[in-house]
Amino acid sequence: MLLILKLTIVPLFIGLITLAGRKWGSGVAGLMGAFPVVAGPIIIFITLEQGSEFAVLTSISAISATACLLIFGLVYSWACIRLGWFLALLSALVAWFILALTLAMTTPSLGIALLIAICSLIITPFLLPRTKPTSPPKTKLHDLPWRMLVGALLTFSVTTLAAALGEVWSGILAVFPVIGLVLAVFTHNTLGPTHVTQVYRGMVKGLYSFAAFFLTLTLLLPKTSILIAALCSVFIAIVMQVIVQFIARSITKY
Repeated sequence: MLLILKLTIVPLFIGLITLAGRKWGSGVAGLMGAFPVVAGPIIIFITLEQGSEFAVLTSISAISATACLLIFGLVYSWACIRLGWFLALLSALVAWFILALTLAMTTPSLGIALLIAICSLIITPFLLPRTKPTSPPKTKLHDLPWRMLVGALLTFSVTTLAAALGEVWSGILAVFPVIGLVLAVFTHNTLGPTHVTQVYRGMVKGLYSFAAFFLTLTLLLPKTSILIAALCSVFIAIVMQVIVQFIARSITKY
């Protein structure tokens, strides 16, 4: 069952994100890509296999690893302005690994993990390249099967590796930028650097829900069943996104 989910959920979601980006723009694609479609199921299955205590530590690591997702997108957004996709990807992966290794060595508490995530989410929009929003591109979908295939392979590889590395690295690798990587590379190749930045501006907004999901999961797993904890986490993530979108639109008006 887990293998089937690894090979189907992420590719299907990547397909939906690609279609949404084509209709509503790269920012919407980034927003959707930030939801815990990869990490959420991974943590749930870790809970089933390893128990709640292990999963709580993994969820805390996932919260702090929000910063890793953001550093990946930040570095790729700047690198792709001057570099091709391979060197931009390599630069972003190196930055991701350095920060991931630092977090794995320090193993932050829940409070510190939240502080890292919140500070990263607030600072990142100011550090991304300045670009003007553009209309949704009318691109062909000839690369959609490749996007979905790469997403499936990355998900399988990362989740398989995470299972063997303990709770800290499980949490960090659970939030490896599988969807972000696929969106960045294919968007860079087909639409250019400006749209990559738009993807990650949207992703920053979505990652507030990501952090809220794992915070709720961390708090509820020791106290209730996996099902209730998961459903409540999804609900809180949706509520958080509504709040973020309301605040963003209010700021835009002024």
